Amino acid sequence: MEITTKNGTVEITGFGEINLALTLDCGQCFRWKCDGDGIWRSVAFGRAIGIKDIPGGLTLFDTTEEEVREIWLDYFDLGRTYDKYLKEIQKDPFVRDAVKKYGTIRILHQEPWETMCSFIISACNNIPRIKKIIERFCLIFGKPLPNGEYAFPTPELVSQLDPKDLSYIGAGFRAPYLVEAAKRVCADPDIFERLAAEGAAGAKHELMEFRGIGKKVAECIMLFSLGYDTSFPTDTHILAAMRDIYPNGLPECFSSFPGLAQQYVFQAQRELSAPKKIKHETEKQS
Repeated sequence: MEITTKNGTVEITGFGEINLALTLDCGQCFRWKCDGDGIWRSVAFGRAIGIKDIPGGLTLFDTTEEEVREIWLDYFDLGRTYDKYLKEIQKDPFVRDAVKKYGTIRILHQEPWETMCSFIISACNNIPRIKKIIERFCLIFGKPLPNGEYAFPTPELVSQLDPKDLSYIGAGFRAPYLVEAAKRVCADPDIFERLAAEGAAGAKHELMEFRGIGKKVAECIMLFSLGYDTSFPTDTHILAAMRDIYPNGLPECFSSFPGLAQQYVFQAQRELSAPKKIKHETEKQS
């Protein structure tokens, strides 16, 4: 991998592949937007950032080589070789077709507090509406940044709010969950470091003690911010796939990176207007 500064931007090459648009817009995160120049822009870890595909790599805007090495390589999971995982999960024919169609989706490593709030908001919701709620949340309660963007609201600030204050963002029944989560995080500053270290079963159990965090939301937090690759969030799209495509259970080949396999199943199933049962090669052989 090479990281170089050119004309005020930072280029990263030699890391493999990434379907940037799909990685940023497939339900892992909710603040990225693509502008008219094909640059995806967002705020993460309190920093405004832009990123764009170039032949053989990526160009990052409004950042430095130091920040790229300290934050963005890990955020975009560029230090990991995905080929071996893609080869394994493509033993499943449904995922094989999805990989051929979508290319390399990478699993983002996001800031845990933001991820927790985002997926609490995601409950009984759809992606466009989730994005709008989070945008208003940041605009009203986030710290202004120099370029007109807003940081994600801190747990310290959110913990001081009344749930009624969140009526302005359209959080609905989720509002008290956000305030309660903020209070718990403030009372336990090392919670996310502990969750990342204590193992999947313990982390899931502790997360599900938060109001507004069920199994699916806990698995999303674990996969997209705490480094638990074994997490396999199960939403309505995944349930439909398990009913129509995997009635006998998930294939063994997913075990090398369940979270990655989940992203391909989720995206492919989401695009299916009329899901239909697909016979697997393993079923044909039996």
